Amino acid sequence: MTVEKPQEMTGDTNSGEFVTNKDVHRRKHPSIDTNDSSSSRYSVDSQKPRIGPPPGTYIINLPKDQIYRVPPPENARRYENLSRRKPNQSNCRRCFCHFLAALLILLFLAALAVGILYLVYQPHKPRFTVSGVSVTGINLTSSSPLSPVIGIKVRSQNVNGKLGLIYEKGNEADVFYGGIKLGNGKFTAFKQPADNVTVIVTVLKGSSIQLTSSSRKELTESQKKGKVPFGLRIKAPVKFKVGAVTTWTMTVTVDCKIKVDKLTASATVITENCDTGLSLL
Repeated sequence: MTVEKPQEMTGDTNSGEFVTNKDVHRRKHPSIDTNDSSSSRYSVDSQKPRIGPPPGTYIINLPKDQIYRVPPPENARRYENLSRRKPNQSNCRRCFCHFLAALLILLFLAALAVGILYLVYQPHKPRFTVSGVSVTGINLTSSSPLSPVIGIKVRSQNVNGKLGLIYEKGNEADVFYGGIKLGNGKFTAFKQPADNVTVIVTVLKGSSIQLTSSSRKELTESQKKGKVPFGLRIKAPVKFKVGAVTTWTMTVTVDCKIKVDKLTASATVITENCDTGLSLL
């Protein structure tokens, strides 16, 4: 025997109509208007598949300061070296580099100025000659120490046609006999114009000079022959000047070989020969 399931029916008391369950279910969900743009956008976005990270992958968000603060492993050693440096050392090194660069620039400019000066004016070193000598205080008949007083007259010639010379203080003059220093003194500072001749006089003095017996004998024999040799050495600071421009201080060195006829105040220069050297530094 077959039992039929009764069909469920619902009724509307007002209209008197009967609808099935399918109709009720269809009425509970309102239809979607295909002309509505918001509904269509919602349906399209909902249909896009969401792509997530692959399995086993983690995404970590870090602030920027932490990213720059922590270096990669290959730069870890460099980061440690830079972090250990002291700012004072880097500042001192920077100052030293600047000072060295400025010094090199100044040296280059000085060398350039010297080159231009030499090419334009072609400076020449001065010339010196000994024009007079007077000798007192040398007694060869006694074995007591000597206290010589030797007057020297030197003729200085500036052969430069456009450059003047300035002889500064601090010069030295020494007189020798056979390698023995008999006296020393100084010349007065003076200025010498271009193409000029100036005669300077100084007195060189010595005290308690002890000569050996052989030196006394040789000096006596030289005086008898009328040819007593002396050596004169002059060292003086000098500057070149052109117009209002003055160079740095250079050094003039003069070595003279002199022969006089006798050891008296009225001695006469028989021969003399002077060599002049100029040191730029």
